[in-house]
Formats: sequence, C-alpha cells, structure tokens
Amino acid sequence: MAVKQKTIKDSITLNGEGLHTGLPVEITIKPAPVNHGYKFQRIDLENKPIVNAIVENVVDTSRSTTIEENGARITTVEHVLSALYGMEIDNALIETNAPEMPILDGSARQYVEEILKVGIVEQEANKEFFEIKSSITHSDEEHGIELMTFPDDTLSLNVMIDYKSAVLGNQYATLNSLSEYKEQIAPCKTFVFLRELEFLLKNNLIKGGSLENAIVIIEKGINQEELDRLADMFNKPRVKAIEQGILNEKDLIFANEPARHKLLDLLGDLALIGMPLKGKILATRPGHSSNVEFAKKIRQEIKNRRHKKNIPQYDLTKEPVANINRIMELLPHRPPFLLIDKIVKMSSLEVIGIKNVTMNEPFFVGHFPDEPVMPGVLIVEAMAQTGGILVLGNVDDPKSYSTYFMKIDKVKFKRKVVPGDTLVFKLELVEPIRRGIVNMRAEAYVGENIVCEGDLTAQIVKNK
Repeated sequence: MAVKQKTIKDSITLNGEGLHTGLPVEITIKPAPVNHGYKFQRIDLENKPIVNAIVENVVDTSRSTTIEENGARITTVEHVLSALYGMEIDNALIETNAPEMPILDGSARQYVEEILKVGIVEQEANKEFFEIKSSITHSDEEHGIELMTFPDDTLSLNVMIDYKSAVLGNQYATLNSLSEYKEQIAPCKTFVFLRELEFLLKNNLIKGGSLENAIVIIEKGINQEELDRLADMFNKPRVKAIEQGILNEKDLIFANEPARHKLLDLLGDLALIGMPLKGKILATRPGHSSNVEFAKKIRQEIKNRRHKKNIPQYDLTKEPVANINRIMELLPHRPPFLLIDKIVKMSSLEVIGIKNVTMNEPFFVGHFPDEPVMPGVLIVEAMAQTGGILVLGNVDDPKSYSTYFMKIDKVKFKRKVVPGDTLVFKLELVEPIRRGIVNMRAEAYVGENIVCEGDLTAQIVKNK
C-alpha cells in the first residue's frame, strides 16, 4: 500500500548553542512541499544560501557531520536529521543563523517534542522507498568497524559498540521500527570519555559541551584537583570526582544509552541518502566517518538502480520507426554530418535513436590517429539530431523548418566512444514546447553504460 510523504504542520523554533563552536544559534524548522527533502538555509549569510542535506555535500566527519554547499557550511546536522527521519518526516526546511546546529540536551528529544506539538501532516504525493535487495557493506578492519544491509520489508537497525572500556563494556541497541524512535532512541544523549576532553578543547572543539548535554565516562580514577582544573577550563561548575564510571550516571535514561545514541547518530547520517530505506542494517562500532561512507555506497546503489531503469528499452527485431531515408526527409543534415542511423522508438514525449560507430567515420582520421575516439561535441550533436526527429516528426512540412541550439547545460561525459560501439540516444521532453522553444533531457548509452548526458535547449525556426 502506498505511503504518503509527510511534513510538519507549522514552523518550529529552537534556541541553544553549538556543541563545538559554542556560538548561540536559533533554528526554525519549516514545512516544505513534496519532494523537497531536507534542506538547510543560512539566513545569516548574504543571499541566504541553501545547503542540501545529501551525502555528496559532507565535508567533515570529525566528531560530528558537517555539510557544505554554495559557500555555506552547517555543522552537527545529525541530531536534527535523525529526529526528522525518526519521525518519518520527508520534507523540511531548516533555517539557521549560525554555522552549527544547537546541541540542546545532547539528544534528539527536544526536536521530537516540538514536532509533536505542531503535528505532522500527510502530503499529496507518495513516499518513494529504496528497498534493499542485496548486501551493501562498509568495513574498517583496523578499527573494528563494519556496517551492512540485509533485505527486509521495513527499516530496522541493530548497533553494537565496544571501545574496550571497563565502564561501557559491550553494548547493543536495536530499533525494530521507526514507531519506537520517539521513546527508545530520541532521548539518548551523546557521550565522551573524560580522557578526550582536554584534547578536544585544545583543538577548538566542544566549547558548548557540559554535563547537561553529554554523558562523561571515567575509565580510571582522577583526583579532585585534576577534575577541578578541567571544570575551570570549560568554565563549568566543579563536580565531585569518582574512581571509575559515569560522572553524571544519575542522568542516564537507559543502561545502554551510549549504544542507543550511536544508533541515533547513524539514523541521522543515513538521512543524507536522500530517501527512506526498507531493510535491516547491522552496525558494529559506527561513527560519523563510517556512517557517511556507508551512506555513499547506498546512495550509489540507488543511482545504479535508477540508471538501469533509464536504459533505453527497444526491440531490434521490429521495423524501425524511421530508417535512414525517413531521417533525411525530416532533418536537413547530410553525410558526413548526419550522425544517426535509425529511430527505433518514438512517442509524443520520448525518442530513441541508434548510431553505429565504425572506423570509417571521417573524424577518426584526425581524432586520434593512434587512438580513435569519437569527439564529445559530435555525441552531443547526435543527441540533438535525435531530438530533432521527435520535434520535426510532429510538424507539417518538416523540410521548411530547422532546429538550432540555444543552450547546452550540465553535459557530462562518462566514458570514451570508440569504433565498434553502438550508441543509443534517449531524448525526453522535460516540458511542453512553447513558442518554438524545446527543452530536452538527453542521454547516450553504449550497452548498459551511460556515456554522455545533458540538458539541451533548441529553437524551431522556419527556413527562409
């Protein structure tokens, strides 16, 4: 059964300070339209740049996840993204007046509480899931890190942590369904080992850290004088020293809270994939760096699957829609500049054409004598000619018209085209033709591999 996309009913505003920068920050989470996804906006910067919350925009994973785009950087995005993902919200705009998200109490609890206050609304579009069908893994043997996926009908996560700590021991956390997120995962705070604190502060980090927003773990005894010195360094109240254990143990909600927080972080980093998942995820000692690498592999698998769906489908046993003679009736081009051999499929919005690349092509004489490669500009021209068939095939007296480039945008070349290749061109209208202006999405394939893609704009002009 189809599941609808969701957003929040009204805006949410939260204030706090950044964990690492210590800067005061106010964020406003706003409802967003369908297919918007998660986006951040730096309203404190000129032109208020947008930063898309996608894994390609991750620029740093040291102690938190940082994304950057359009000259704007946002740090510690994992908790707010975890809350949105955990509450099954698909579309939201997060406005911020500082470079880091507020740490709040070190968990996602306040985000969830504010979301529940304003409510969640279904939208008029179905949610698209990425269904895991095979194992995707990321591992780092040196650090004992491993993340992997398994097929399943719903999303579930299992996390195990082991830091060789006598205090923490081995800890496990499980999320069987996102319906459990609010109670079982959202309230769980971040944690830090006491031995790390001075190093982090000297490296210009955790300026906003405190016992109110982090669980502090002591693995071996520390005297009161040393603990007081650390408290003074952080400008925080002094607390009583303990031999070993959790300095603020009375604040723990769950015995395995550190493992649950690692699951919270993992979910926030997986939100950067850009679409919800269906599958089981097992993670051993996950951290932001490994989470992001894992998310990149899943996102690449999504792209591969979409790419396979986009590979042109046609039946070579059928008569072509247009053979070379019909093509020359529709296009003014002639050899050696006629760069398509036949049209195998055509509808009102799409056309698929074929070009058999042989060593007899005249451009191979000079491009290049020792390594023949089809020039990229001619691949683009061949795509445009294929698109021209779609346009002029629906015009009365096509010989009276020509199509001319107005713009070529976002063109990418993925691999070489050489003698012996069969080029398959797929052109799609991206919007109705208006005032003779044609906008098309163009792709060229050799086998299952895309070799070129781009956006083409042309104008239909009547010949003088």
